[in-house]
Amino acid sequence: MPLSWNEIKARAIAFAKEWEDEGSEDAEAKSFWDAFFNVFGVNRRRIASFEVPIKREDGSGGFIDLLWKGILLVEHKSRGKDLDRALGQARDYFPGLKDRDLPRYVLVSDFEHFRLHDLDSGEQHAFALKDLHRHIRLFGFVAGYQSRAFKDQDPVNIRAAERMGKLHDALRDDGYTGHKLEVLLVRVLFCLFAEDTGIFEPRRRFQDYIEQRTAADGSDLGGHLATLFDVLNTAPEQRQKGLDAQLAGFPYVNGKLFDERLSPAAFNATMRERLLDACGLDWSEISPAIFGALFQSIMDSKARRNLGAHYTSEKNILKLIGPLFLDGLRAEFDKVRGSRPKLHEFHEKIAGLKFLDPACGCGNFLVIAYRELRLLELEVIEALYQKDLEAGQASDPRLLIKCNVDQFYGIEIEEFPAQIAQLALWLVDHQVNLRVSEMFGNPFERLPLKKSATIVHGNALRIDWNDVVPAAELDYILGNPPFVGSKLMTADQRTDLLGVTGKLKGAGILDLVTAWYLKAADYGQPNPAIRCAFVSTNSITQGEQVAVLWGEMLARGIHIQFAHRTFQWNNEARGIAAVHCVIVGFGREQVSPKRLFDYATLRSEPHEILAANINPFLVDAPDFVLPNRSKPICPVPEIGIGNKPIDGGYLLMTSAEKADLLTQEPMAARFIRRWYGAEEFLNDLERWCLWLADATPSELRAMPVVRQLIEKVRRYRLGEIDAKSGRKSKAGQSSLALADTPTRFHVERVAQDDYLLIPRHSSEGRPFIPMGFMASDSLSGDANLISTDATPYHFGVMQSTMHMAWVRAVCGRLESRYRYSAGIVYNNFPWPESPGDKQREAIETAAQGVLDARAAFPDSTLADLYDPTTMPPALVKAHQALDRAVDAAYGKRRFTSDAERVAFLFERYQHLTSLLPAAKAKKPRKRTATRAGNGAEAS
Repeated sequence: MPLSWNEIKARAIAFAKEWEDEGSEDAEAKSFWDAFFNVFGVNRRRIASFEVPIKREDGSGGFIDLLWKGILLVEHKSRGKDLDRALGQARDYFPGLKDRDLPRYVLVSDFEHFRLHDLDSGEQHAFALKDLHRHIRLFGFVAGYQSRAFKDQDPVNIRAAERMGKLHDALRDDGYTGHKLEVLLVRVLFCLFAEDTGIFEPRRRFQDYIEQRTAADGSDLGGHLATLFDVLNTAPEQRQKGLDAQLAGFPYVNGKLFDERLSPAAFNATMRERLLDACGLDWSEISPAIFGALFQSIMDSKARRNLGAHYTSEKNILKLIGPLFLDGLRAEFDKVRGSRPKLHEFHEKIAGLKFLDPACGCGNFLVIAYRELRLLELEVIEALYQKDLEAGQASDPRLLIKCNVDQFYGIEIEEFPAQIAQLALWLVDHQVNLRVSEMFGNPFERLPLKKSATIVHGNALRIDWNDVVPAAELDYILGNPPFVGSKLMTADQRTDLLGVTGKLKGAGILDLVTAWYLKAADYGQPNPAIRCAFVSTNSITQGEQVAVLWGEMLARGIHIQFAHRTFQWNNEARGIAAVHCVIVGFGREQVSPKRLFDYATLRSEPHEILAANINPFLVDAPDFVLPNRSKPICPVPEIGIGNKPIDGGYLLMTSAEKADLLTQEPMAARFIRRWYGAEEFLNDLERWCLWLADATPSELRAMPVVRQLIEKVRRYRLGEIDAKSGRKSKAGQSSLALADTPTRFHVERVAQDDYLLIPRHSSEGRPFIPMGFMASDSLSGDANLISTDATPYHFGVMQSTMHMAWVRAVCGRLESRYRYSAGIVYNNFPWPESPGDKQREAIETAAQGVLDARAAFPDSTLADLYDPTTMPPALVKAHQALDRAVDAAYGKRRFTSDAERVAFLFERYQHLTSLLPAAKAKKPRKRTATRAGNGAEAS
């Protein structure tokens, strides 16, 4: 146990008095430094060596005055000597040291003066010997007091993950795998952390044991580790009296961390070096939240994809725990801090809170939540301590600590991360205990470990959460369940999802994360006070999933209490993943006001809006969901998908293929039309198709090459050939039925006049989804939606910021791209109510202005024109004029944000739908395999 700061300060004053007249380096330097370490109650012989031989970069030899490997290098001079030169001399020794032995601190002295250089932070501190006691806390790393302020994405976290990943890979490749490897790594992680944070004293105890007691070839390392683990699991009074002194210096840990006996791993020289490289990091700088990223770094990519594993930065975790509980507790603390009885009552409250992460992974959310709770408790204790001092009743503040890891619960499907989560909570507990020690000047630790978090290794979607912690006892549910889309789930994951959703209609389209929402809603029913918050992909608040998930959640009495709208989430692991996410806080209780966090861009900082209500689309508007409608709610033209050939690609061609066909078959020219998929439309790519619906039998007979293509289409639809592979195709029942009419498309949408084309998928980076009028002699594919009756007025409204705000709020997503649909987006869109002739004319004029601005750049594609970085100012101005005209038709002059526009549109939607006749129950429709002909197929 380290000495108290008061005692250390007293010793520093005595030390300075004793050495105030000394000046000879040769005579007394070693005694000086032995006495210096004794100020902190540390025996220098246990940690540092004098006169360490070293080779400089130029090949010359030298001796380091004092070296504490990996921590401190001291260069000492006689009184009055140049300390700048001493520092340069110290740096000259660095090339001769192994990376893991490079010091963080360099200390130079001439007896009378000290200069301490922190090589990590770049900070330098200079002071006289007589003032040592005033600067004594700079040497917390010697005393065993060292707490850190962790920085998001700190490079040392990444280095730690990489080094442990290399050790994992070496052991795994050598056949030491599975459970025993995972347990071994968890124990090694604890030892690495323990030796740099004062759990093991002195620092580097674990590293020194490996370096000094194991063979360089690693042959006996596994046995030594097994022996060490036994020692760490044995109370001092139960250890053999003749136990090796170096082993006997390790503390008793308990906590069942070292209970299980493992078969010793066989190490070699490379593995030993990798372990020592890991030891070389200063693990006191590493946030326990890194253990999630560490776990991800040592999983293979296939396992990572299957588990849907994503790990957030601390910054993103704080976005969730702040509005979930921390902000409220801090506000409550500010109100009661002036009252000693209320402080005690508040303290009891936070010590009784319980938290569950039902997809905890390596415990990132639990770790940060616990750390923040403990830091709040420290502020409470400090306030109570001051009140006690004022009342003359000062007691040891360490006795006031009540919060502990047993307030935290987790469920994790994989064993290794479950063990990491358990460990990480102990480690953050120790880190905060270091702060207690620093704050109150007396050491405080919780060894042996007596309490632990409850982390259950199991499938959270199959077990009863009440078996982990009864709902009646719980306060908060939090976390980031797996990000697995509906179409990417394994068979087991789909079974788990449907096991939770039961008979919920439409459950097949839901992402996996929705199962946690539904299970949390069911679990929390007996305790309405439970508050929940999950990080999720934004797909659950957009598109067709909204009606399925949130229709059920609202029916169960769930309210959204706070939310972060879409932002870009970055994780901390190797191969950083970026995902578009939302955070949704929910529960049965209504709260007021509700907090809604909006983002100007995906990567910007959030700004907070106090909302009257947050609906499932994360907008300040009443609760409702959008049904998948077959017809628009307003009197506007219907839209549907474009042509759907199901031709195996035999009727579609590039310009080169078109030229080749016409060389062989000149008569085919009359049947070739320009073909537009979404890519062709946006990027002005030339593609063509054979449109044979009007070809007579005699014309077809006269074109043998075309007849060969028709025969390939027929055989493709029969399942006989595949255009891409040449192997048997996978035709469905509808394709088989179409084989009898190989010259016709499955869905045919042929316009008599110009038609409006809307790409079904478009980049989320564009300010608008580019739409356009197409000539009637062209054909649009089913990658687009089309309207054969749209006018410039309809085009203008659909190309406005008003319409795009609606699209961004309600459309589905393909990855992160907009997924425009008829049923959810277009058919539910509330158009201006009865615009006058002048308003329609103003919109049509502004719409033509947009088309004219595009036409002014004939060599630019729509993708170029609507790229935010290359969009011409003339086109920007044309859209601004269009927005003014559309806003005026809605009776509004100015909107300040998308959120304001969508809230307005939702109000209008509710008004419009309240006037619609009640929907009649539909009779079951027989499934047929006939061609849709000229009818529309909704998307």
